[in-house]
Amino acid sequence: MNPLTAALEPLFAQLQPRLVEIYQDLHQHPELSMQEQRTAGIAADHLQRLGYVVTRGVGGTGVVGLLRNGDGPTVMLRADMDALPMAEQTGLPYASTATATDGDGRKVGVAHSCGHDLHVTWLMGAAQVLAAARGAWRGTLMVVFQPGEETAQGANAMIADWERLGLPRAEVVLGQHVMVGAAGTVSYRPGVILSAADSLKVTLFGRGSHGSQPQTAVDPVVMAAATVMRLQTIVSREVAPLDSAVLTIGALQAGTKENIIPDDATLKLNMRTYDEAVRTHMLQAVRRICCAECDASGAPRPPEFTTLSSYPMTDNDHDATARVAAAFHAQFGDNALQSKPMSASEDFSVFGRTWGVPYVFWFVGGTDPRAYAKARAEGTLNTLPSNHSPRFAPVLEPTLKTGLQAMLSAAAAWLCAPPEGPRDGNA
Repeated sequence: MNPLTAALEPLFAQLQPRLVEIYQDLHQHPELSMQEQRTAGIAADHLQRLGYVVTRGVGGTGVVGLLRNGDGPTVMLRADMDALPMAEQTGLPYASTATATDGDGRKVGVAHSCGHDLHVTWLMGAAQVLAAARGAWRGTLMVVFQPGEETAQGANAMIADWERLGLPRAEVVLGQHVMVGAAGTVSYRPGVILSAADSLKVTLFGRGSHGSQPQTAVDPVVMAAATVMRLQTIVSREVAPLDSAVLTIGALQAGTKENIIPDDATLKLNMRTYDEAVRTHMLQAVRRICCAECDASGAPRPPEFTTLSSYPMTDNDHDATARVAAAFHAQFGDNALQSKPMSASEDFSVFGRTWGVPYVFWFVGGTDPRAYAKARAEGTLNTLPSNHSPRFAPVLEPTLKTGLQAMLSAAAAWLCAPPEGPRDGNA
């Protein structure tokens, strides 16, 4: 046990009821990406009371708290704050019934179906422990509550404000995510742990006409259907079998009535890749195929491409991950596991990539251990409610404490490390 998790033990009984209260409140009051005013206010006020130097409104609604505690490294801990535009179906007594207006002007349900409410709670708890245990560590702690992860806007928006606000750069960036997995476990991986993701909207232009006179039209519905089928061959025929990739068409939208051939059709697609060369090839292939299908159909103009979101790969630094892994094994023993790469994506790495510093991202299991063990034994793990499911609901214990222990253990690997001696070997 490191000095920071040791400091947590006598505090946890006191912290737990308040942290559960905070979590349930955040869960009931979710906010869409880049609209996290209430959540940000709760986090910022909490830090202010603990004595942090707080900067609000970073990148819109982001919050940065600094706690300087002598000479040592600057370590960043990050949590994302935003919720999803979907209705919750967990049946929890504190389930969200919130609604909001999304970017397209539609009224939508809002729910923390990805677990960011737990991320905020973890970071608020870790910030409190670190403030109370200043005698156990040295350096500068930077806690970051980030907006807009679900839309890939938040990290870039915060970085765009960083220098202007005079904020320091971290020497290492640390973050975690609740995922399907037995509660009480943590999972790490050196190298690529999360995929890159690219979402595109493609508008295909035809020429509308009466449904009874297709010869007078250029039918964008047929064009779109042919394009969807051909796009599926990118992964199956252009990507090597050992290079994992996913391409999904999530929406095909065209027309209003069965006897009207519309003027255009829209495809919305999402790609996941683990290699920059594969990513570049697939993006080029999407454009090539869409343009070729439009040309083959005699379209009056080329297709129009709009980037909806773009996430870099999360590629954990090997040396920094080794330090985190050692801390996890010391804290959790056999419950510290090595993860496989996940096909989910994050903008967490934007901070480390921009500053050229190491970053480490890991997972905390949030599934009831008995339910997880049963599903694993029966081969039904894919049926467990996962992130972005309307039924996703992490069990609070031991997930709440495990997340705190993981965050504090990782931070301690730098903040509680002995200072480096002279490099020339002289005392």
